[in-house]
Amino acid sequence: MGDDSLVDTPTTPGRSRNMQAIRRTNTKPEILLRSALHRSGYRFRKDLSIYTSSRRVRPDIVFTARKVAVFIDGCFWHCCPEHGRQPSVNSQYWSPKLQRNVERDRLADAALDDDGWSVVRIWEHEALDEAVEKVVSALQDRS
Repeated sequence: MGDDSLVDTPTTPGRSRNMQAIRRTNTKPEILLRSALHRSGYRFRKDLSIYTSSRRVRPDIVFTARKVAVFIDGCFWHCCPEHGRQPSVNSQYWSPKLQRNVERDRLADAALDDDGWSVVRIWEHEALDEAVEKVVSALQDRS
């Protein structure tokens, strides 16, 4: 094993604990969007696994009857073009990790699209009313 063994590990035990504490579901932007949609009368499933013909995908919010999958993407984790940034510390670890996230997003979008789903991607920094409008618009298009 050469220097490559360092690529797959966080820098410190503290960083490792920090990463373990990061939520995959029920993030603040996700809860706010779900609450707003629910108040507007929309019913949905959260964190439902969808088994497409090519892969398993887990959107944050799923409207099963209309086949609409909603993802709320964090700016850092999904490389937002507006707010995403490359970390300056341990970049040999972070750069490939973040690129894999983006690639996984594109593969999930393609798999859902191939199986007839409509995909809505919302950045965590988007205003709540704009995010709700995106989802409502996708739902109306599927009526």
